[in-house]
Amino acid sequence: MTNLKEATYNIAPHFLQEIMISMYNMKAYKTRHSGQYRHFRNLYESNANLSLLELQAIQKVKYAQFVNHIMKASPFYNRRLSNIENVSDISNIRQIPIINKEDVRQNASDIYTVEKEKSEVSKTGGTTGKSLEVRFTKFDSQERHAVLDNFRKQSADYELGKKTAWFSGKALLSSRDVKKNRFWKTDHLNNVRYYSTFHIQTKFLGHYLENLIHYKPQYLVGFPSTICEIAKYGRMNNIAFPANIIKGIFPTAETITDEIRELLETYFKAPVFDQYASSEGAPFIAECPNGSLHMELQTGVFEVLDKAGNPCDNGRLICTPFNTYGTPLLRYDIGDNIELSDEKCDCGNNNPLVKKIHGRNSDFIFSPETGQINLGNVSNCLKGVKGVIRFQMIQDELNHLKVLMEIDESLFNEDYKKFFVQNIRDRIGNKMALTLDYVDTIPTEKSGKFRLVKNNLKNKSKL
Repeated sequence: MTNLKEATYNIAPHFLQEIMISMYNMKAYKTRHSGQYRHFRNLYESNANLSLLELQAIQKVKYAQFVNHIMKASPFYNRRLSNIENVSDISNIRQIPIINKEDVRQNASDIYTVEKEKSEVSKTGGTTGKSLEVRFTKFDSQERHAVLDNFRKQSADYELGKKTAWFSGKALLSSRDVKKNRFWKTDHLNNVRYYSTFHIQTKFLGHYLENLIHYKPQYLVGFPSTICEIAKYGRMNNIAFPANIIKGIFPTAETITDEIRELLETYFKAPVFDQYASSEGAPFIAECPNGSLHMELQTGVFEVLDKAGNPCDNGRLICTPFNTYGTPLLRYDIGDNIELSDEKCDCGNNNPLVKKIHGRNSDFIFSPETGQINLGNVSNCLKGVKGVIRFQMIQDELNHLKVLMEIDESLFNEDYKKFFVQNIRDRIGNKMALTLDYVDTIPTEKSGKFRLVKNNLKNKSKL
C-alpha cells in the first residue's frame, strides 16, 4: 500500500479495513493469476511425471535462456559474466562467482532488469539490518504462484477461495482491534482470514484459538512458530481442536523440525505439507504425498557446497532460480543449509530428493566443547519439560548462552527447571556459562517471525 493508502487504512473502521484488504488482494490476484499463470499451471501439472533426464534437459534450456537474458538486461551481470567462456552452458556454472544478499543490495540498481512501477516488489532483511527490495516481473510472479498453487492443489486440494487461515507478517491491526481482543482481518472475497503474528502472547492466545475453532478454516498457511503457539496453548489448556475441519497445513518461511510437525499434526488433526522457497525467489523444494522433499529442477539450479566451496551432500545451498528475471539471482548464497538424499521416491515425481532442510546457516548454537547444535536439536530441549510456553536461545559470546523463557508459573517448577537445564547441558556441555532469563513476552522479528535461535557471533561461517 502507498503511504496515503496506509494512512487511510489506519484511521478506517474495521469493516472498511476488511473491504480495503479484499480490494487490494483482488488487484494482486488479478495480476498473479492472469497472463501466463494458467499456462504455467498446466505446464507443471503435465510435467509432473517426467523422467530425471527430461527434467535435467528442461533445466539446461531454462538456465541458458536465463543467463543469456540477464547478460543483456542487467549491467551487473554483463560485467560479471562477459569474460566467462560458454557462460550459458550449465556445466560451466562453477566458474561464476557466488553472490550473497548484501552483494545484491549494494548493487541492486545495476542488477534490476525491470522498473519498480512495472514489477511486483518483495522485501527481505539483510545482514546489516537494511532491507533488500526484490523486483519480480509479472511472468516471474505468475510462474511462482502457479508452482505454489499446483503444490497445494496436489497436496490437499487447495484452491484460492477455499476457507483459509493465514499467519504471516502483515501488520493489519489497530489499537482498537487489540482492545477488542480481535487479532484478525478477513478478506471476504477470497475467504482468507489473516491472523496477526505480532500479538502472539499468552494472554491473547485463547482469543486466537476460540476464533480459529469458530472460523473453521480448511487450510492453515503461514509461520509455523505462530501456529505452534496456538496449538501448545490448546494442548496445555485441554482445548481440543475439532476433527475433520482442516485438510492441510502449509508452513512458510521457517524450518520445520520433527517436533513442530508432530505438534501441528496431532493437535489440528491434519497433515503438514512442507515446501521451501524464499521472498527473494529461491527455486522450490516441495514435499510430496509420500513425505519426500523434491527439488523442482524446472524452477532453478541447486548446488550444495561445503565450507571450501566444493560439492557435498550436506552444506550451504547456492541457488539459481529461473523466475527471478526482475532481480536476477545467479549462484546466490541464500544463507540456508540442506542435506541431499540418494534415495528414490515412488510417488511419480522424479526430481532429486532432499533429506533435510536445516534452514538458515546461522540458526545454531556453537559450543567450544561440543560444536554446532542445530535448530532441531535445540527444539528437543523441551522434551520431558512442562510449563515452558516458549523459549529463545541467544548467543552473543562464544562462551555464554542466554535463554529467554516464557513460563506458566502454575506448572513450571524447580524439577522441570533442572531437567530443562540438563537438556541444554547435554547439548552444549558444562563449560559454557548459561543464563536463564524469565520474561513476560519474547519479541518476534520485524517480519512477525519467531526465532528459536539468535546466533549473533561474528564469523559464524568459520565455526
